[in-house]
Amino acid sequence: MVNPTINDRLAIFTWQGKNPPRLAGDFNNWDKESSLEFTRVKAQLWQLELELPMNAYMEYAFFADGKRIPDPLNPHSVNNGVGSRNHYFYMPQARPSEYAALHRKKGQLTEFQITDAWGLIGGKRQVYFYQPAADGPMPLLVVLDGVDFLRRGRLVQIVDSLIAAGKMQPVALAMIQNAGAGRFVEYACNDAFTFSLMDKLIPAACDHLPIIDPRKQPGSCGILGASMGGTAAFFNGLRAPHIFGKVLAQSSGFSIYNADFSLVTLVKNLEKQPIKVWMDVGTFDFLLEDNRRMQDLLTRAGYDFQYSEGCGGHNYTYWRNALPAGLQFLYPTQDQRS
Repeated sequence: MVNPTINDRLAIFTWQGKNPPRLAGDFNNWDKESSLEFTRVKAQLWQLELELPMNAYMEYAFFADGKRIPDPLNPHSVNNGVGSRNHYFYMPQARPSEYAALHRKKGQLTEFQITDAWGLIGGKRQVYFYQPAADGPMPLLVVLDGVDFLRRGRLVQIVDSLIAAGKMQPVALAMIQNAGAGRFVEYACNDAFTFSLMDKLIPAACDHLPIIDPRKQPGSCGILGASMGGTAAFFNGLRAPHIFGKVLAQSSGFSIYNADFSLVTLVKNLEKQPIKVWMDVGTFDFLLEDNRRMQDLLTRAGYDFQYSEGCGGHNYTYWRNALPAGLQFLYPTQDQRS
């Protein structure tokens, strides 16, 4: 017996024992107050049926007395990034991205540290540079929450696989670690952080990678982020389009406490900036409506962008599976452009 058993659109969860837990996950925005209850089938056997789209990827957890407990019938779990693990499953028409399969890195990964007493919380930050197995010069993609995208997002594997398959042009990566407890402050449309990327990270990348210098070829650099990292990526493109001409923003937040971030004001009131944007968000993401609203604003402003919705929630597995489409849109090969 495994959890869940999939029957067409139904995901059927089973619990054996006296007192069943409650179920929460992507499907109810992880709201413990509205967590789902099991129904007794017979003595010490309980079931719960959940109807989902056929192409959904879902993460979930069992809760008893407000605390997480493991699902003994599902061996599949993933780090949720906040100190716990979520169980997960794919519905019949969903599957992991073929480009994210683990493999030995084909290029060169190096670790570096940038320092900036004014622009970075803590004054310094680790960066991982990745040069794919290709000749330069090539564009640079700055990656926010870089360590998470390196390890959990499998970005290097995705880039290597897409390049090898002729699906995207070679791109070098500068994956910068976040500020930990100060992450929200740096990523919430922070000019100081933008200037630090421009004045510290970009020159270091030019020194260590065979890249096109965005200071000499305006807009040649891209920037990627998810969640508040997506917010920051979007903001950096609007504030410094001469550097960050390509923006890949996943499940971004555009408001908080019933108030908009400043980037919304920039989209509404600033003259359209020369950036190309990819946005994606899961239909089970609590930020879905925020992203739909931004889609409408970008359309009205005439931006060059593509918007995509996938059947998932707010997590790195969803972002990982959605990444290849965004990378191909922003970095097509010469054959794809012609």
